[in-house]
Amino acid sequence: MVVPIPFGIVRPIPSSWIQLTRTINPLYLYTRAPLSILRNGSTRFGSIFQASLHSSYASDPGRAQVSLDQSEIIFIGTGTSEGIPRVSCLTNPNKTCPVCFKAAEPGNRNKRLNTSLLIRLPRPLGECNILIDAGKFFYQSALRWFPTYGIRTIDAVIITHSHADAIGGLDDLRDWTNNVQPSVPIYTTLRDFEVMNKTHYYLVDKSGVTPGAAVSDLQFNVIQEEPFSVNDLQFIPLPVWHGRGYRSLGFRFGNICYISDVSEIPEDTYPLLENCEILIMDALRPDRSSSTHFGLPQALEEVRKIRPKRTLFTGMMHLMDHDEVNSNLVKLKETEGLDVQLSYDGLRVPVSL
Repeated sequence: MVVPIPFGIVRPIPSSWIQLTRTINPLYLYTRAPLSILRNGSTRFGSIFQASLHSSYASDPGRAQVSLDQSEIIFIGTGTSEGIPRVSCLTNPNKTCPVCFKAAEPGNRNKRLNTSLLIRLPRPLGECNILIDAGKFFYQSALRWFPTYGIRTIDAVIITHSHADAIGGLDDLRDWTNNVQPSVPIYTTLRDFEVMNKTHYYLVDKSGVTPGAAVSDLQFNVIQEEPFSVNDLQFIPLPVWHGRGYRSLGFRFGNICYISDVSEIPEDTYPLLENCEILIMDALRPDRSSSTHFGLPQALEEVRKIRPKRTLFTGMMHLMDHDEVNSNLVKLKETEGLDVQLSYDGLRVPVSL
């Protein structure tokens, strides 16, 4: 079934949702489910399944156990697109990369997979798990952390941008939709949905899938750069540039601001970062920024401008040694009053949401 939708931003309307039956723009997205517009300004493809599950926390090797009635964020991944360690470093006969060799050791915090964050919320009928990004290493991260922390369901996935390290794991969600829950809602901008309609066309339009093939059952929701809610938690998009002319989104939920892929913050976004308690932000390398990511010096300048209570950097490459960089960052607490540290895969942080 071919369903047309208008190009650009979807505007909220008074009714909870309506069927969209006509358009003036010849852009077509193919889906078997009807397209609808939600009250919060997002576009829905099919029905949304809101999964919940009572789960117990396993022991955390890095932090004290979190109460079952306490919200928390879990860093599912904190690395770059290729992850750490790199094969090229481990096979280099000159062994010039000490960080990658450290990362190959069990339990070392320099081991980093694709940047991703899980928001874990207590709910009356059980916990709610909202994932930000599912990159190409997502399944490896899930194998490592989901059993450790007793995470079973994925109630929603929110996409920051459409690079492989943010959407490459969408196909792996088949393990959940085939064995745990009927479907997984995906929240994404129209521009990124258009990319997924090409890279993951068989997940958008399943009419050509061989009967019986166990592909992921994903329900796509197109959001705009305005506040929207997922399972009663409000998200405020934080538009940023991820390289010249390439738009990415960070998200604010409660007083937590998450910006994983950024090379420049537009002036209009700074007011959305005011009174931020926890800032999670991109810091690729220790010496300088790249064309698409903040380096540590620029990231620290942004922290000085935003003035959050606490900052955790993410998206680090293999030039960032966890212990060495953190030993220098901790000094900023005394000299400038800045509470800044590198995050690491598996880090759990109790939060109030």
